Amino acid sequence: MSQDSQEVKPKANAARPPSFWRRFGMQFGIWSVGIVMWLAFVISAPSSFTHPEIYLAFAATTPIFALMAIPLTLVVITGEIDLSFPSIMALSTCAFAKTVSGGAPIFVGVLAAVAMGLACGFINGYLVTAFNIPSLVITIGTQFLFLGLELAWTNGSGADLTDPKFNLIDKLLVGRTFFGIANQFWWTIFATGVLWLVLNRSKFGSHVFLTGDNKISAQLMGVNVNRVKRWSFALVGVFSALAGMIGSFEVSYFWPTMGGGLLLNSIAAVFLGGTSVFGGTGTVTGTFVGAFIIGAINAGIVAAGINAFYTQVFFGLVIIASVILQAIISRRVKK
Repeated sequence: MSQDSQEVKPKANAARPPSFWRRFGMQFGIWSVGIVMWLAFVISAPSSFTHPEIYLAFAATTPIFALMAIPLTLVVITGEIDLSFPSIMALSTCAFAKTVSGGAPIFVGVLAAVAMGLACGFINGYLVTAFNIPSLVITIGTQFLFLGLELAWTNGSGADLTDPKFNLIDKLLVGRTFFGIANQFWWTIFATGVLWLVLNRSKFGSHVFLTGDNKISAQLMGVNVNRVKRWSFALVGVFSALAGMIGSFEVSYFWPTMGGGLLLNSIAAVFLGGTSVFGGTGTVTGTFVGAFIIGAINAGIVAAGINAFYTQVFFGLVIIASVILQAIISRRVKK
């Protein structure tokens, strides 16, 4: 009898549903950080953080790097990293500006930008998978490569985007249509929804998690790991192109050095959002929230009357706190 009960017990344990921490731990952690930080800003600067204008400003500025952070989540889940997306952002927008200035219709310029972003993403993915070189090293190299190509193509000159022919795409990308909220916010919501479906409701999304969790096991299960990684990098390229056009139309000018200050913001949003630095786990909704937390830090520090030079200090503290929180939750899940 005792032997039978010993055999039954593991089966009963295996049948138990996942614990709360296993299912919702990361999401709970990031939302907790966001709520605590928001309350701190409301208490320290109530005149700013109880006024709708500051949230309208977040909706206009944060999506520019959030749109790149959200697909970057998939790359990090596979166990890789991409540091070249700010350069892809600039090169893709350059392709748009050059195509339209050459007399092509606007929609052709948009296709040129998306195609450029897709190509750059595939180049990253191919180099990483074909030569088995760490993505950190490869994307440092392509970051300089893509930016150098863009600067050579433009000769360091920007492009004005105030011509009336841009009115339609300008309104579509960065217009204020619903409740005065910038359209780039709705584009970010759309991107989050689409990539959430891809990551959680598709075979490709399952393969992304399997690849990051255990590459060898994924291959034994028939997953084409290289193809998964290449498409993940390609998605970053496509959304970088969209972010580049949105960032340019928001200021009605294409700057050749655009995107230079967005690298750390995007990466911080991914890790703050609960995506593991070791791969295998992550959530695009967490990255979405993480991006707006990063966006709020800048405004919150200034509104609270703190020296703006402390922004980097707060960024560092928030990232370190989120990584420690991830470690604590991971240990709790394994128990």
